[in-house]
Amino acid sequence: MEQQNRPIGVFDSGVGGISVLKELVSLMPQEHYIYYGDSRNAPYGGKTLEEVRALTEEKVLHLLRQNVKAVVIACNTATSADVSILRQRYPDIPIIGIEPALKPAVLSASCPRVLVMATPMTIREEKFRHLMEQYQGQAQIYPLACPGIAEFVERGELQGERLQELLERLLAPYFDMEINAVVLGCTHYPFVRETIASVLPDRVQFYDGGSGVARETKRRLAGMGMLRIGDEKGTVEFENSLDDPRVLSLCCQLLNSK
Repeated sequence: MEQQNRPIGVFDSGVGGISVLKELVSLMPQEHYIYYGDSRNAPYGGKTLEEVRALTEEKVLHLLRQNVKAVVIACNTATSADVSILRQRYPDIPIIGIEPALKPAVLSASCPRVLVMATPMTIREEKFRHLMEQYQGQAQIYPLACPGIAEFVERGELQGERLQELLERLLAPYFDMEINAVVLGCTHYPFVRETIASVLPDRVQFYDGGSGVARETKRRLAGMGMLRIGDEKGTVEFENSLDDPRVLSLCCQLLNSK
């Protein structure tokens, strides 16, 4: 297989990273992709650091064995736990992680109030604390751990009364704070953006890191001369640790959603 025709590997703790895959396919439709979701062990956000590292390294190795030309870790939790270790271990392959899109949210207004919705592990890890410290003086930043949301997405339950009740309970302390920017710091969350928006005031702007990851992946591959040439559309292959036809059907549904 020619180097440029090798697939891009995309890994997530479940189906949430398909929000990043959508951005990758939109920006680089000619590329081939292998998406691996670890729905059997989802969500990662409530696990220990050691558990997340072990799972991430196992699944990334699985993608590398399929001769991928780059690995995108489309999971904020896995990125914060393991991306620096993986880059040291595999220095010859681009490994692109994702982090909460705090910078564009902070720059969106003069001293905005920014709510960062993420998994418990992303919120408590050192990588996020360093990120928050960079912008602490430019905005009022409120980190919010959101256990439970990813599970709704894993079930394909993207709206409805039960999800609405969970979001209202999580977001209630911020209703009177005039929040004007919300960072979706887990790749599952863009799939329930409309339901989140229905709970918050109309003026709130949403930010997530998917498009930035896609641009960085393209930049890295272009710099190595590894972009696939031509107008022929690439392929997307889904793999999931559950190996359940319903999960694979959900993957296709999410990829093709608006």
